Amino acid sequence: MSNEQEHIEEHSSPIKTPKQLIVTVILAFVVPIAIIILLVNMVTSGTKVGAGSDTLSSEAVTKRIAPVAGFALVDANAPKVFKTGEQVFTAVCTACHTAGVAGAPKIGDNAAWAPFIKSGFDAMMNVALHGKGGMPAKGGNPTLSDFEVARAVVYMANKSGGSLPEPAAPAEEGAKKEADATPAAATPAAAAPAAPAP
Repeated sequence: MSNEQEHIEEHSSPIKTPKQLIVTVILAFVVPIAIIILLVNMVTSGTKVGAGSDTLSSEAVTKRIAPVAGFALVDANAPKVFKTGEQVFTAVCTACHTAGVAGAPKIGDNAAWAPFIKSGFDAMMNVALHGKGGMPAKGGNPTLSDFEVARAVVYMANKSGGSLPEPAAPAEEGAKKEADATPAAATPAAAAPAAPAP
């Protein structure tokens, strides 16, 4: 029995009075609740929209949910309206030929354009249509017609010391299709053998 009595140790609690017990119980509830409230406030404070903000306006929402690729429906039977040389230059060519990016001759720089103008319109058109070096074919806009590219080449060359004539407009596609269809329709009728008489 003496062994059992020797191993019994007295444990003392850090809480000695009832007042300390009440304070400990209250803090055990209040501190976690305060921490949770502060965390929730910190997380939600970044998503508040300030007064006067237009993030929820219909225009802003429409812009955010718009499809990435924009397109326009065009009537395939509508007549093609060709852009002028200046319009093509402003829309496509100006990015490189105004600043001289990647060795592109600047518009208005007669010395830089002189070798190109001397090489002739056909050589310039070949470069414009198929690309060369850092310049992509048709300036990177494959929807341009050859006529529109020719107009842009003439516009830039003439603004840079050249005197090239304006390219002739292409014939109407509808007239071309009719001209192609007429000989084809006449050929079978002429080639048809006459029916033998009974």
